[in-house]
Amino acid sequence: MIRSLQGTSLIEYPGRISSVLFSAGCNLACPFCHNPELVNVDLLDKEFSLSHDVIIEELSERIGFIDAVVLTGGEPLLYESNIDLLRRIKEETPLAIKLDTNGTYPERLKRALPYVDFVAMDLKARPENYILATGGRARFSSAKESALILIRQNETDYEFRSTMVPGIINAEDVILLLKEFAPIKIKRYALQTFRSEKTLSSELSGMPAYPAGYLENLAAKMVDLVDDIQLRI
Repeated sequence: MIRSLQGTSLIEYPGRISSVLFSAGCNLACPFCHNPELVNVDLLDKEFSLSHDVIIEELSERIGFIDAVVLTGGEPLLYESNIDLLRRIKEETPLAIKLDTNGTYPERLKRALPYVDFVAMDLKARPENYILATGGRARFSSAKESALILIRQNETDYEFRSTMVPGIINAEDVILLLKEFAPIKIKRYALQTFRSEKTLSSELSGMPAYPAGYLENLAAKMVDLVDDIQLRI
């Protein structure tokens, strides 16, 4: 279910001007989630969802102003129908397509890849802390399977990203995550500053983030494990 369409974004798809589709609902309950209004699909009115025909029409009208579209959430792969939406966008428009995912649906990710140009996948915590980081709803095994799918294919660009939330993930955890895939060198990894203005858990509201220097020091430790390290501070 696509809840809304943002006409233009300069930041959601690196190097491109995109429209952004927000898919409602998520199978996780990450306490630091910055889109809490999209997490619980039961609280949303389906009458306000956009049909695939309307989405294709709106995207087609924006060609020339945008050159890409981003499908984000929530968790887009929560719905089988979103794979069909990706297919239609690929077949009916010239737009590049980026998919944001939490990586907990590896089989659906496989089926989506032929229609996607770029995947951004979250790595939320060290393996033993995945339950904590996902609100008790996921283990690392499914995320690792999805990550390996991306690493082992050569057709679709990808990045892994971690929101650096104090108490949930730290510098040591990121290095441990990267070593899960050794000796393969990761193509791109983004370290994102935690922002506490709006979170699913009220306990994290207003909590200070790691200082910029902490992320910069971590990036320096990642150079042998990652080709391209992005700091989103």
